[in-house]
Amino acid sequence: MQIVLATHVVPEIEVPQRLSDYLCGVFAELPSRKSVKTAIKKGAVYVNGKKGHTGDWVKSHQEIQLMDIDHAPRKVLKMPLEVLYEDAYLAVIFKPAGLPVSGNQFRTIEQALLYNLEPSTAPDRLKQPRAAHRLDAPTSGLLLVAKTKQARINLGAQFEAKSIQKRYQAIVIGAPPREGSIVFPIEGKASLSMYECLKTVDSLKSGQLSLLNLYPKTGRTHQLRMHLSKLGFPILGDALYGKEGLILKHKGLFLTAIELTFQHPITEKKQTITLETPYKYTALLAREQRRFDAYQK
Repeated sequence: MQIVLATHVVPEIEVPQRLSDYLCGVFAELPSRKSVKTAIKKGAVYVNGKKGHTGDWVKSHQEIQLMDIDHAPRKVLKMPLEVLYEDAYLAVIFKPAGLPVSGNQFRTIEQALLYNLEPSTAPDRLKQPRAAHRLDAPTSGLLLVAKTKQARINLGAQFEAKSIQKRYQAIVIGAPPREGSIVFPIEGKASLSMYECLKTVDSLKSGQLSLLNLYPKTGRTHQLRMHLSKLGFPILGDALYGKEGLILKHKGLFLTAIELTFQHPITEKKQTITLETPYKYTALLAREQRRFDAYQK
């Protein structure tokens, strides 16, 4: 038996609209166009008792229902995660590299959240904490998690409005200019990333390696990885967009989400969570420079 979260009856409209267009702003649980499309794709939207599809035409007096398809309890993955911040409404955790945030498989970050977070005491608490955004499976770093419905809606709206600031760090192959911007469309959509080069070392295998701060201003899939590859400075360890022959085996992708700045959905206070540069990064850069210097003697 499915649980109905919300019901909407279409008023008198002169021109039919596509379901994915009409639903934007209709349900508070779906604060963005992306969330609308995701809900339809997952089968959570019904029109006149039948599962809706993105291209369906919405007409006057139809009944649209939003279903809770996540009401069934999930199995809990008993895997410890580092929790950097937590209250009754949200949490910020460190996502290790190599695990997807969500998906059909059992070993995901969302499956492990109930094991690591305290249950919310808020009246609108979610049955299971949900990630408010995504990180690629190979990417590590800060992940914002909603524990209540209001927090999930508010954080989703902040991401949609691009008001949440994110900073990543990466080691790239080569020596890019001190700072710059990358404007390269992804799947036909405008995309912008800013970067600053913090340090460059010599490397026997790669020539040079650089530590960068990265600031994605748009949120396209694989944006930073694609942008840096197009610029000619692929991220070290990137098997998808890296340079052939320079992919480190069993070392992972050297890309981590290191800082998040957002407005707390309840207190409305600005909050910033920051990590130090990973030891793995500083150790590798120091080791590469030592090897290069030793070879020159």
